This record gives sequence, C-alpha cells and structure tokens, in this order.
Amino acid sequence: MDRVRITDSLDFSRIVYGMWRLGDDADTSPAHVQAKIEACLDQGITTMDQADIYGGYMAEEIMGRALAQAPALKDRIEIVTKCDIVVDAGRHAGARVKHYDTSRAHIEGSVEASLRLMGVERIDLLLIHRPDPLMNPDETGPALDDLVASGKVGAVGVSNFRPWDWRLLQSRMTTPLATNQIELSLLAHEAFVNGDVAFLHEAGKPIMAWSPLAGGSLLAGAAPRVTAKLREIAAEDDVDPSAVAVAWLLAHPAGILPVMGTNNLGRIAALSDALKVGMGRERWFALYEAALGHEVA
Repeated sequence: MDRVRITDSLDFSRIVYGMWRLGDDADTSPAHVQAKIEACLDQGITTMDQADIYGGYMAEEIMGRALAQAPALKDRIEIVTKCDIVVDAGRHAGARVKHYDTSRAHIEGSVEASLRLMGVERIDLLLIHRPDPLMNPDETGPALDDLVASGKVGAVGVSNFRPWDWRLLQSRMTTPLATNQIELSLLAHEAFVNGDVAFLHEAGKPIMAWSPLAGGSLLAGAAPRVTAKLREIAAEDDVDPSAVAVAWLLAHPAGILPVMGTNNLGRIAALSDALKVGMGRERWFALYEAALGHEVA
C-alpha cells in the first residue's frame, strides 16, 4: 500500500478506512471492531477516519472500547476525527436546531471528548467537519494552532470547504492546513471541474474523498450506464466493480485518498483490490463519459 505525505511528520495509507457506519453494525463488540482494523492492517490500510458525530456521537466510543482491549493497535494506526456539527443526539441531546459550532470552546471540548472516548493521547489529524457561516476565523484559527502546539492534535485540516473558506481560515493560522475531505465519486464529480480539486492540487495538498461509491448508489442502479461500465471493466480485471470506482479516483494525479466505509469484513478485506485495476486515460474517460451522460466536448 502506497503512503501519502500529509505533513512533514505525518503520512497516511493511500486508502483510508471510514468509520461513519461503525455504530450501525449489529455487532459493535470490541472483538468485531478489532477484526475490522486488523483486516485493514493486513492490506497496509493504517488510517482510520472518524468524527465526533458518527453513530450519534457513539462511534468514537465504540472504537475506543476496541482499542482498550487491544492497545497495541494504537501504535499501528493513524486516527482522523472531525468536529463542529451539533445535532440533538448523544452528548448534544436537547439541541433545538442542527448547527455548526467553530468556537474555541466547542472545538477544544470536542477534542477532549474524542481523546477520552477513543482512549488515545493524540489525534493525528483533526478536521473542521463543515464550513460554518458564523465562523470567526480570528477565534477558530488560533484555537486550531493551539491544539497542534499542545500536542493533542498532530495536524489540522477541513472537510467540505470551498477554496474561499480554506483561504479565510488559513489566513488566520500559523499551522498549514493539511487537507480537505470532500465528496468525490463517479456520481459526484463536479469538484474535478469547479475548481475544488485544482485549488488543492495547485497548493500541493492531498485530497481525502468521502463517499467514493456514492453511498452505494453506484452499484444500486442509480446510474445504469456507469454501473454497466464498471462491471465491464471489473470483469476484464477480475475484481469487484467497487474496486474499479475507487481506482478511477486513485488514478487522478492530485493524489486522492478514498475514504472507504463498510462494516462487511469480506468487503473490508478486498478494499485494496482497487490497486489491481489498470486505469489508463481511455478507461478513465470512458467512465467519466458514462457519468456525464455524454462525450466530453
């Protein structure tokens, strides 16, 4: 498994395991979660993607219980987590409206909760989960800088930010933002042409891609032409069509890191099959054409 340099002192596996569905599994026992992590590690997938809100603010605790029973795993993985979304659930029960909170108090409180729930001393990468229309960059930026200086967080970045959101926050920080986690897939490909990918590529910032299989829609009939082309290529390379969809993202020169979320151990064990797929320019554009619904101009 290739590695991608995130900062001067941090690198991630090229494929990331996303834990947003961890709490949805019928089996959330420590042993079963450990089995998922081990299945990732067997392929060289070492980066685990979390968020405070996942599982109704329970996914980090589920992961923490597993790490408590297998503490050696802590030294073999990198942990990403996110904060700023507040909904009426878990520790934010009673919130009257879903909102974002990028205040210093909220960010620091979220980090302390994440460290405690996962039973770790350091979060490798903290992301601001959604752009906050009420963000005060003169408060949010220094709060993130201080978390890195404290050693509680190794690096900071954002998720779902547009270039102008990134520039505003970065302008009030001394710590370089490390990455932006954005939606990218064959069904959500606008970022390739609307400036989002180009902005990060120009800046030399690796891109994390959430929902690379479009939440399962790619293979569930939402886009028949795309599904047919994925299956055609998959048959040629003897892999699952999902591996082809991931390979399409991996082929981009920006160095995209797909965040793969599944609770099925068999599917977890096959995540690295995407690396087996040949994805030349003609194949890439054949899939892109199927996604667009027409030839490129």
